[in-house]
Amino acid sequence: MILVHLLRLTLLVSSIINVGKGGSWWNLIPEELRLIFSLTFFFVELLVLAGVFYLAGLIVVGGKRARLTDAFIISLVGTVLSTLFFMFIPYPLLALILSIFVWLILIKDLFDTGWLGAIGVGLLAVIIFVAIVIILAMIFGIIETFIEYWKFLLPSAISFT
Repeated sequence: MILVHLLRLTLLVSSIINVGKGGSWWNLIPEELRLIFSLTFFFVELLVLAGVFYLAGLIVVGGKRARLTDAFIISLVGTVLSTLFFMFIPYPLLALILSIFVWLILIKDLFDTGWLGAIGVGLLAVIIFVAIVIILAMIFGIIETFIEYWKFLLPSAISFT
C-alpha cells in the first residue's frame, strides 16, 4: 500500500542526498552484505507494517476483528504482491492502483470489515506511518531533508522561508 511506497520514498530521498556526496546509499553497503541487508530491511518493513496495521485495525474495527496475526498476513502478502506488481507491470499507475486494491481486499477479508472499514484502516495506517516517519526523522535530525524534498515536489504549496 502507500506505506510501503512511503518507506521506499524515504530510501529514495536518502539516495538522492548521497548521490551528491559521491554515490548512492546502496554503494555504501559491502557487496557481500547486500543480500543480508535486503532481507533484514524486508523483515523490519514487515514488522513495522504489521504494527501499524494492527494499531489502525484496533482503532477502526475493534479488538475482536483486528488481530496481530491478521495484520502480519496483510503486511506479508500485500508487500510481496505490491513488489511483484511494480516489478512486472510496466505502467506504474496501473501497478499502484492494483496494489491499493489488493491491500484493501486483504484488509477487508482479514479484518472482517466492509469496504469503508477497509478504507478507514488503510487511511489511518498511512497517517500513523507518516507520524512515525516524522518522529524518527526528528530524532535522527533529518527532517530538513524531508522538507527540502517536499519543497521540490510542491514548491508553490509549501514555503518555509
